[in-house]
Amino acid sequence: MTIMNKQMILHAAEIATPVGKTAAYGKKMNDLTMIQDGAVVIEGEIIKAVDTTERILSDFRAEDYEIIDATGKCIVPGFVDSHTHFTFGGYRPDEFLMRLEGKSYMDIMAAGGGIENTVQATRISSLEELYQSGVKRLNSMLSFGITTVEGKSGYGLDLETEIKQLQVMRRLNETHPVDVVPTFLGAHAVPREFEGRSDAYINFLMSDVLPKVAKQNLAEFCDVFCEKGVISIEHSRQLLLEARKAGLSLKIHADEIEPLGGAELAAELGAVSADHLLEASDDGIDRLAKNHVVATLLPATAFCLNKRYADARKMIDHGCAVALASDFNPGSCFTDSAPLIFALACIHMKMSAAEALTAFTLNGAAALSRADRIGSIEPGKIADILILKYPDYQYLVYNTAVNIVETVIKKGKLLKH
Repeated sequence: MTIMNKQMILHAAEIATPVGKTAAYGKKMNDLTMIQDGAVVIEGEIIKAVDTTERILSDFRAEDYEIIDATGKCIVPGFVDSHTHFTFGGYRPDEFLMRLEGKSYMDIMAAGGGIENTVQATRISSLEELYQSGVKRLNSMLSFGITTVEGKSGYGLDLETEIKQLQVMRRLNETHPVDVVPTFLGAHAVPREFEGRSDAYINFLMSDVLPKVAKQNLAEFCDVFCEKGVISIEHSRQLLLEARKAGLSLKIHADEIEPLGGAELAAELGAVSADHLLEASDDGIDRLAKNHVVATLLPATAFCLNKRYADARKMIDHGCAVALASDFNPGSCFTDSAPLIFALACIHMKMSAAEALTAFTLNGAAALSRADRIGSIEPGKIADILILKYPDYQYLVYNTAVNIVETVIKKGKLLKH
């Protein structure tokens, strides 16, 4: 008979968490539940109770639980990184330095660099090599307090490698403490073998790749890099509609480089999230809010590309649910630093500390259709919990770009202490 893991976190200086089973929209992103001298009861993987230490100790027998003393420390939900490309082969430091010299992302792609370089390296990487590098990257994310991460394919652009990337993510999800949510991004670019034949490539994805991804249940989401010179609005619509028929939920890389109408397309199709949005139109922002599409913003990418940031303030003020994510990838944003994301969101995107916390927890969970299970500290949800080394969640911003996560609890298990 298995004995249930039972833990009690006591005397937290503060518990700071959004609450709810859906995304927080607009002004509600500022609404955190705050409990002083807080306590959390965990039974198995699930949060049993959240209250003051006094009330918890009056309702539960402390001797039945493993006690975790959080005196002088703050408790927040585990971070949810809802947009990454962490499964890949090879690196591109030369391109990063080229951008510092003034070359644009699209200039590098036009010169034969960009995604295509990673495609070639990923195609020749074995499944085991991709798995081992994935373990190391997830370990790093976990150290920053990221307990759930989305991972995209899109560095194969062929049948074999797209399937291989997704199989790696499935294995990682089965073996690593961090939950990995897989996304099929075959439409990340048009590969060299289909150069000038984008129609044929989209048809190939729909006829040859997507059916196998769906049949093997390798992905929960389908994403497209909807951008001028990459995947058009019409091709994006065509592929995403086919993906929805196959049972996948939808995401869109939208309006990152030019205002192409990706936000409007995301709203039209009922996508779970529209991501990047640096150039989203006012109409597109309004449609995202009206149609309850999560606006996932990636400030570290704007920082690394030296571009202006997505207008988080406008999106929140217009009633959007904003999520924050890393966009960890080998080209435009080779970082998984949660502290950097908090700093950029609050300093450059004018988000409050409460909005940033909501964006990287509950709204990140909503961007992965998991807000009913994770993203907040409340009874019935999975016990993905962080204990910070300071007494106030605002230190996530104040202790600028420094990792202040001291303890990580994932599904009720103590992983970092």
